[in-house]
Amino acid sequence: MHDPIAFALAEDIGTGDLTAQFFVENRPGKARLFSKEHAVAAGVEVAAEVFARVTPAASITILRPSGTALEPGDTVLEVCGPLPGLLTAERVALNFLQHLSGIASLTKRFVDAVAPTQVRILDTRKTVPGLRLLEKAAVLAGGGTNHRMGLYDMVMVKDNHLAAGTTTQELQAAIHRLHAQHPDAKVELEADRLDQVREFLTMEGVSVILLDNMSLLELREAVALVAGRIPLEASGGVTLDTVAAIAATGVDYISVGALTHSAKAVDFSMELL
Repeated sequence: MHDPIAFALAEDIGTGDLTAQFFVENRPGKARLFSKEHAVAAGVEVAAEVFARVTPAASITILRPSGTALEPGDTVLEVCGPLPGLLTAERVALNFLQHLSGIASLTKRFVDAVAPTQVRILDTRKTVPGLRLLEKAAVLAGGGTNHRMGLYDMVMVKDNHLAAGTTTQELQAAIHRLHAQHPDAKVELEADRLDQVREFLTMEGVSVILLDNMSLLELREAVALVAGRIPLEASGGVTLDTVAAIAATGVDYISVGALTHSAKAVDFSMELL
């Protein structure tokens, strides 16, 4: 299994931290990692693990775990240990904190935007290669909901899968074959037209219908058509400016690729104490 912490440390340290070795004696040190802006913390435990791996003898205290709302100046963790190790781990720990807290903070803004409804905000597979598990954990820290983790845990039949002219009968047969081998597997079908929604309603074994890039009017019509029989997910270019109106149409889920592919990093720093 890919270990993103090990990869990040190897990428940064290489054969050794020449700067820490050159300037700093192996004396004890203490530092805090703190946010410089309003944010939702994520990756705090990952940052702690970075310090633990670089300096196993370090004493690490998490003060504000992932999911905590942060004010400027709030300390998320303190670490005591050999000073060279603290300085060596600093950048990798901050990189994880900044990136993952950015995802959690953006997710919280989307979740807050749809708060008057029961809609759940979903992430997507539009993640940085190698960081998916950490990024999806950050979405949870921000109050969002994880969609499928990968191609292996859910079926999603999208427009490219149907482009070859698959018939309804062939699709239904494929669903039956799937459930014969994987009885608990969920099946999501993508529709970009209302006639597809009508067609999918006649099928067995469909868990969710994805309404892709539909207008607000089409979304409302789809919600009325389905009448609660199958959960509906809206997707396609969703922004903070549009998500509330989409939620008001009555869909059950809204998937937002921007949560992971466009989140702005949160500014964190490490300060020696």
